[in-house]
Formats: sequence, C-alpha cells, structure tokens
Amino acid sequence: GTTMVEDHIEESDQSSLDAKQEEEPAPSIDTMAIQNSILRVAASTDRGQYANTSQKQSVASLVETLESNKSKQTDTFTGATTLPSYLAGTWELTYSTNQLFRSSPFFLAGRSTCSTQAEVDQYNWFCEMHRAALAISTIGVVRQVISRDGKLTNEFEVKVGAVPFVSDFLPFVKYSGGLPLTVDGAIVSTADATPLSMENRDDWQLYMDTVEIKGSNIPILRNLLDGDNAKLKSRDLSKVLEENVDAYEVPRPVLRTTYVDSSLRIVRDMDDNIFIYSRVSDSEEVRDYSDVMADLGVASLLEGFNDAVSKIYL
Repeated sequence: GTTMVEDHIEESDQSSLDAKQEEEPAPSIDTMAIQNSILRVAASTDRGQYANTSQKQSVASLVETLESNKSKQTDTFTGATTLPSYLAGTWELTYSTNQLFRSSPFFLAGRSTCSTQAEVDQYNWFCEMHRAALAISTIGVVRQVISRDGKLTNEFEVKVGAVPFVSDFLPFVKYSGGLPLTVDGAIVSTADATPLSMENRDDWQLYMDTVEIKGSNIPILRNLLDGDNAKLKSRDLSKVLEENVDAYEVPRPVLRTTYVDSSLRIVRDMDDNIFIYSRVSDSEEVRDYSDVMADLGVASLLEGFNDAVSKIYL
C-alpha cells in the first residue's frame, strides 16, 4: 500500500512539473543586441565579403537564434495582395554568406538550373571567377524593392575607375595612380515572387523577368542602354528554349524568409546561403536613375575642383 501511494505521489509531482514547464514561456532573447552584433560584423567586413571563418560562424549562430525565436508578424494591408505588408518596401543588403551579386534573381535562377552536384560546383566556381574578374570594381548599394503585388526588383550599383592607370595613356607622366573618373551604373533585375502557399507567404518561388543596366554615366552608351532593346527579356528566351529543348525547364528558384521584423529580414536560398537585409523604407518605388549624368563624373570633378581650389563663381 505504501509503495502505491509513493508511486502516485511521484506521478503527481511529475505531472505538475510537466504542466509547469508547458506554462512557462520560452526564455526571452535580446533581439536588439543580437541584431547589433550581426550589423557590427557586417560593417567591419563589407557586408560579409571579407569575413573570416570565425566571424561567419558567429553570425550564423546569431541568425539561428533569431530564426528559432521569431515572432509572428501582422499583415496590415487591407484587400487582396500577393505579399504581406511586413515584407513589402525597400530593403538594402547588409550581410551575405555568398557573393553579393548572388542575391539577384538572375543568379538565383542560374543556380536553380543546376541538377547535379558537379553542376553546382561548376556554377559556384564561375561566380567566384566572375567576382575575381571584377576585383577593380567597387560594389555600392545592393537594394531590393518588394511590392505588394509580388514584383521583386534587385538593384546592384557598381563603379569602376574609368582611367585606372594614367601612365598607360600618358607614358611621360610618372604617376602610378589613375584619374578620379569612374564608370557608374546599376544592374537591375526583376522577377515575380509567388508565395508557395497562401498560409505561408514568407517563402516564394521566383519567376525571372528582365535584366537591364540603368544609370550608366558613359556618354552615348547611356542612350543605347536606356532603350527597350537593351533590356534582356529572359522570359522570351525561356519560351524559345521550352519550345526547342525537350529537357529544358523554366528556372524558378525558391527564397525563404526565415526571420523578419520591422527593421531586419533574413532570407535563405536553396543552398541555405544567408542574405540579411535592413529595411530602408516602406516605399515600393524603384529608383529612377535619370538624374545620373552621362559624363563619367567630369561635371562633379570640375565642381569639386572649383569649390576647393579655383573658387570661381558666377
């Protein structure tokens, strides 16, 4: 009899303990401190481009903490929309575990065409060589504009020295540097983002649309690039391939939003590469590059020289 009573007491104690554990909320985390830690690494490594192994592991751990403690976001849009309000707006890429340009729908689509590990390895190598070939260029803002109707626009701004080595053009000039003139432009790619399900509109399938260069400051070439004929219409190309190549399938890469709040968004691609974006604004308007002058920066150079040296004003 005594043994049965003791067993009953132990069972009651265990049940009470289990109930208490279920009632207790999960330990809270300092979200702001974690995000600040991520952003410090992002700032010191140029968005992860120069991060060492230790820094990458640290950010990965912090990201996993945010992902496992994410809270449900509320969609404030009224009426039917493809994407929720907490995802729509303008975002800038602040950290990536991969080359920055691979956040573009164009390169995501390229990766999704790989069907074997050998093809994946070859594509990764190609991307590494592509970045190495552009080593003399400076990557500016990498922006992503998401609209409520499901349009995703990626703006990749870049500049490169127009005359990197003066002595190559003027052998009699003994100067190892170049002229302060740059070739500027933005590679803009667009895609449709379709939620995988209406119950989970945070995970998307992308359908690549167009690629074009905007805001080029190269005279004459600017006029050609601004024309509609200079725009790569990938869907027209896909249609031709579908009609003529039996094995061809239209690439539709998947992007998963694994964490989002009012200021930060974490995205993973099909290889689990991490892309971290910071919200700039709620605006769904893409940038208009018409204000960029096609003069290789000569006008701003002369203006700066006048303000700092000659000081001639009319």
